[in-house]
Amino acid sequence: GGEKQRVAIARTLLKNPPILIFDEATSALDSANERAIQAELRSVAQGKTALVIAHRLSTVVDAHEILVMEGGRIVERGPHAELLARGGVYARMWALQQKSD
Repeated sequence: GGEKQRVAIARTLLKNPPILIFDEATSALDSANERAIQAELRSVAQGKTALVIAHRLSTVVDAHEILVMEGGRIVERGPHAELLARGGVYARMWALQQKSD
């Protein structure tokens, strides 16, 4: 699953840009492929700026900073552990997604 997304990611990485922007880059992938792609993205993003837009929170769990939007506004920001500890919007979304996986 997600052949088009894997090809698009590979094309982007071949260009070796200083800034990477991924908008729902792994949304069509199954869990195993998602984990493999995420590991590769972490590796190639070293020393680069990466902007990742995702509804699946496991995609952004390793981000240095996560911005949480609700109603078109940023309502929380911080790293994964800090956002979970706050018990806010992010923590509620994380708990819901963990139950459904």
